[in-house]
Amino acid sequence: MRHRLEYALVWPVVKMLGLLPRPLARAAAILLAGAVYHLHRRLRRVGVRNLELAYPQMSRRARRRIVRGVFVSLGRQLAEFCQFPRYTRETVSQVAVYEGFENFDAAQRRGKGVLFLTAHLGGWEIGSFVHSIHGHRLRIVVRALDNPYLDRMVEGYRTLHGNSTFEKQDFARGLISAMRAGETVGLLMDQNMTPPAGVFVDFFGSKACTASGIARVALRTDASVVPAFTIWDATLGKYRIAFGPRLTLPRTADDERDVVEATQLFTSVIEEYVRKNPDQWLWVHRRWKTRPEGEGPLY
Repeated sequence: MRHRLEYALVWPVVKMLGLLPRPLARAAAILLAGAVYHLHRRLRRVGVRNLELAYPQMSRRARRRIVRGVFVSLGRQLAEFCQFPRYTRETVSQVAVYEGFENFDAAQRRGKGVLFLTAHLGGWEIGSFVHSIHGHRLRIVVRALDNPYLDRMVEGYRTLHGNSTFEKQDFARGLISAMRAGETVGLLMDQNMTPPAGVFVDFFGSKACTASGIARVALRTDASVVPAFTIWDATLGKYRIAFGPRLTLPRTADDERDVVEATQLFTSVIEEYVRKNPDQWLWVHRRWKTRPEGEGPLY
């Protein structure tokens, strides 16, 4: 009953935002996200705490400004997500443009599969959608939403133009299969993990338990790992889907060390992009929740 009620509340909002002109949809979604910011004290508290860990010298006022910016960013993405059914290859340039496409193209031509290294930064849902509408289908690793009705709705929007998803439970097998088939897979690897699925690497000066499976698969298959971030550009008034050059992975006689070093490399790339766009990253997630043995909780 609760799931049906949640769906009954959310679906009209999605439809309304999808029917409004883009500027109005964006304004309405940002207002909605702002209401969540003011009402959801726990998320605000987590965001400020994360910024204390990442930027210890920053003023509390500046931290709160960034957290507010996060909700603006989420609202902006929500508006575009709701309008996905309206876009075609001819009109989608209103939403996002490519930057560094040659980096993806070169990686794809290797024929060993491409792993998009990305994060909950900017418009991550938008990047995969726009890439697919241009004919570059992705497989996306997801965690199913707790509400099955909302999950089906989101799945339908994500796969409008040929993208497909597979769940984290099938992570290793699905990823290896995709790389052997020369496919492209999008991976969000900026969330807290627990051992043994994660290893501790440095993120903003603190140890963060981070998914190591991406590094293991990349090292095993020799797939191309390409940074891929969809960043809101206020000057352009749209998103930039920015592809970085293929990353060079460590390869020594110590396989486990290579996994940790590659995971650190990936995490450092994410940190670089977050530092450039701090109000577009999901600071309200408890990224440093899992602690090394012997350390107390940070939240």
